Amino acid sequence: MHKAVEPKFPEFRAEARFQRTSPQKAKLVLDLIKGLPVGKAVTVAAFTNKRIAPIVEKVLRSAVANAQNLSDERGLDIDIDKLYVKTAVANEGPRMKRIRPAPMGRAFRYQRRIAHIIITVAEKKSAAELAAVEPVAAETVTKPVAKKAAAKKAPVKKAAAKKATAKKAVAK
Repeated sequence: MHKAVEPKFPEFRAEARFQRTSPQKAKLVLDLIKGLPVGKAVTVAAFTNKRIAPIVEKVLRSAVANAQNLSDERGLDIDIDKLYVKTAVANEGPRMKRIRPAPMGRAFRYQRRIAHIIITVAEKKSAAELAAVEPVAAETVTKPVAKKAAAKKAPVKKAAAKKATAKKAVAK
């Protein structure tokens, strides 16, 4: 049995599933907030002029609230001001198949796409904190990578020269 190991740098996530937008459109907003501090990311999401932006903002606020609640629950020392958006992804959900009327009594099928939006926030650590948690490994000796020798090309046959000499011999 594996023991549940508490991560060194805990991450907190929130999801909004089955959102009526395509993942491609949701990724346009998510790419804007990826890697930003949470305060700035909320501002960017609030003022982005896309239909999915309020939902992204709501998921982001939920991830921050999850971080606050879980840190209180587990007794973790998390500074909410140091949180940043670690990952922001939009995965594809089930597609809804629909039919559109077409000329001459026919019907065309099309698909309405659905997105699952997942945002993960984590605490930004300084270089000193990283060095304290992650001790430097013992010196390791690395071997230089051996380069492959270039393959030798087979000598080109001189068939054309032989044919030319054969034709001269026949002509005489």
